[in-house]
Amino acid sequence: MNLQPGQTPLDYLNQIAPQQHKASPFKWNLKTIILAAIGVLIIVIVIAIVVTNIANSRKTPWEQLSARLAVTSTVANNSATIIKDSQLRSLNSSLKLYLTNTTRDIQTPLTNLGIDPKKIPDSITKTENGTGITQRLEDARLNAKYDSTYAREMSYQLSTILSLYQQLYNSSTQQTKATLTTAYDNLKPIQQNLADFNAATE
Repeated sequence: MNLQPGQTPLDYLNQIAPQQHKASPFKWNLKTIILAAIGVLIIVIVIAIVVTNIANSRKTPWEQLSARLAVTSTVANNSATIIKDSQLRSLNSSLKLYLTNTTRDIQTPLTNLGIDPKKIPDSITKTENGTGITQRLEDARLNAKYDSTYAREMSYQLSTILSLYQQLYNSSTQQTKATLTTAYDNLKPIQQNLADFNAATE
């Protein structure tokens, strides 16, 4: 044992003992890299799902509105030659014009959300296909009760559109709010006149 002056045997043993390196609690070996990659992938997938769900929740009411306006327009056009009462025919003409203008006006918000009115999801078109109202109006035509049935059915249909406007208003930009406000204000009198006509014929 070659001790240096002033060096104790214990100091000497400590000096020649192999130095132990502290193990890193986190080693970048292949397993760690794979686990990290999987973790990042899971986070990306979760974020993508959340973003998609948020986008869809914004788009769905607009898709419903687009489909409902289209169905209402079809019913109004088909009813033009069947309605007998002159006042109701005038209301229907006003409604047809309104639907044409509003369908045009909402194109900007639809485009901004990436919605193509011709490619509305089946989940929406199946519920917004107008089958119910069309069948009820056909039954009314066969039973000579078309005018009163049309006024009742369309008054209700327009009230659902007004409700959609209110729903969309709360989550829209200022510019879109202005469009929705105009659409609502122009439709409300037509809906009310149809409701009044229906009440008068009951």
